[in-house]
Amino acid sequence: MPDLLSLRRDRREGRVRGVYAVCSAHPMVLRAALDQGAADGAPVLIEATCNQVDQFGGYTGMTPAAFAAFVGDLARDTGFDPGRIILGGDHLGPNPWRAEPAEAALAKAGDLVEAYVAAGFQKIHLDASMACAGDPADLPGETVARRAAALCLRAEAAFARRGGGPAPVYVIGTEVPPPGGAQDGEPGVRPTSAGDVAETLDITRAAFGRLGLASAWDRVIALVVQPGVEFSQAEIHAYRREAAAPLVAAIASRAPWMYEAHSTDYQTPEALRQLVEDRFAILKVGPWLTYAFREALFSLEAIALELHGLDPARLRPRLAEVLEAVMLRNPIHWKNHYHGRESELAFARRFSLSDRSRYYWTDPEVVAEVERLFELTAGPLPLGLLSQYRPLAYEAVREGLLPPSGRAVAVHAVRRVLGHYAAACRAESQGSPC
Repeated sequence: MPDLLSLRRDRREGRVRGVYAVCSAHPMVLRAALDQGAADGAPVLIEATCNQVDQFGGYTGMTPAAFAAFVGDLARDTGFDPGRIILGGDHLGPNPWRAEPAEAALAKAGDLVEAYVAAGFQKIHLDASMACAGDPADLPGETVARRAAALCLRAEAAFARRGGGPAPVYVIGTEVPPPGGAQDGEPGVRPTSAGDVAETLDITRAAFGRLGLASAWDRVIALVVQPGVEFSQAEIHAYRREAAAPLVAAIASRAPWMYEAHSTDYQTPEALRQLVEDRFAILKVGPWLTYAFREALFSLEAIALELHGLDPARLRPRLAEVLEAVMLRNPIHWKNHYHGRESELAFARRFSLSDRSRYYWTDPEVVAEVERLFELTAGPLPLGLLSQYRPLAYEAVREGLLPPSGRAVAVHAVRRVLGHYAAACRAESQGSPC
């Protein structure tokens, strides 16, 4: 099992390297991540959120044990060593039950954390920052720390009962994003202050100590902060190194010596590298991966129309049309996030950077259309069409790196994004990433 504690040790000693977390439950995205890990000779960190996967199934319908089995099956199918996979749980806390009184919500959050640890998840993000029913809207830091420590106690108990394997490592803190992400038109995203870093670390360490969790505190590997990066429907807030300088300095001389950065999607390769250099050693990526997948599928639909659009023996591809119909029929995953006129909503459902369409790829109608699209583009695809609609895939095909098939083109789109993260995380003194 790869050791995330060694990453913390390296950052303490001044060695620059990082790891990226793939935050997705999409099987083709995860297959692409495993392929990328195999190509790099690197472990793969795959994370599930408290909304995706919980003890009741989450919106994916999977418990932590089921998700672990799902990832293990994908690894075996692709020939990737399951022992090289690190499973992580993101924002584990009362968020799914925040409409309930704190006592009830935190009891369920404790069960959630226990289920993740029992299923073999090694990296546990303890996030008790959200207010529950009856709480003040702005929770005091001491309350957040006390609740996080209580969740850690449940995690440690679950590990003791599990009776084997590496002990869990912990991430604390939260970036406190605005609901639904940043809003278009905002001038920028303010990085977490150095004072907030010191306060969070001090009060959380004290809360751990009061519960006898000193050994668990030694396994806290990172603090989640806001480095000043975010994306909205149509805008990307780029990393500004000078604005984050006080934040970077705040962790340089004290444990855990590194940060975890969320919402790094759509940052440039140079910005990703700067983040890793500046102690944001864990980079989270999710929507960008499914966005790249969706982009590739829409391009493949255009290719399929060119190939088969006039063939009366074949039904024309209808992926974009079916995806739109499914999203309209079940708007729960986008209606509170997209705003504007109907034409603007229609555009956002397809092309928003927040990529709310990612919640619909498991719908049976959509799955069937994706498979039919792959049948229509089984290949070999004409080079002229690849050059027209997927020029980077065309180059990879010409170089002998990619089969000229629709399925391979879709995976290539995801791996291109993952390649940016792998390059950013690569150790300066080594040839292999992370």
